Amino acid sequence: MADFSRTVLSSSLVAVLFFLLLSLTEARDHLVGGKTDSWKIPSSESDSLNRWAEKSRFLVGDSLVWKYDGKTDSVLEVSRRDYVTCNISSPIAVHNDGNTKIELTHSGAYYFISGAKGHCEQGQKLIVVTLSEKNMRRFMGAPAPSPTEFDGPAMAPTSNSATLNAGLVMGFGILMGFLF
Repeated sequence: MADFSRTVLSSSLVAVLFFLLLSLTEARDHLVGGKTDSWKIPSSESDSLNRWAEKSRFLVGDSLVWKYDGKTDSVLEVSRRDYVTCNISSPIAVHNDGNTKIELTHSGAYYFISGAKGHCEQGQKLIVVTLSEKNMRRFMGAPAPSPTEFDGPAMAPTSNSATLNAGLVMGFGILMGFLF
């Protein structure tokens, strides 16, 4: 009876951990800034969207979601040069529907600025660095690059989800060693 209970418990645990690990690797929607009113001129440097991006992990297949007043603002995807200079005249893409969702389709840096005149110069802009699944495993413990200083190969910021994922894998291995 004890062997049967142990087998049922270990099988159930394996199933729960499998689905938990699977959910951590699924594509996710990221609400920019973590709240609906984040696409605005930041009140301070510590309130900038790049600070939020440094604390998040973005993977190919994830999406960014902006909520804003489409009558007074827009989201422009721009080149690195246009991001640095706040040039709104030649964007890669223009979004002004107030509920913008952009899928991150490749690894590397994405640059976004506000299309409202003068807003970018006041700090309403965002850099998101996206990793592929393959590179995420390689850089899992790497320190986060600062989006404001990004000028190199794609490296995503570290976050608690990566640490949690690694911890779950290790914990699963240790638990299986005890059960079997």
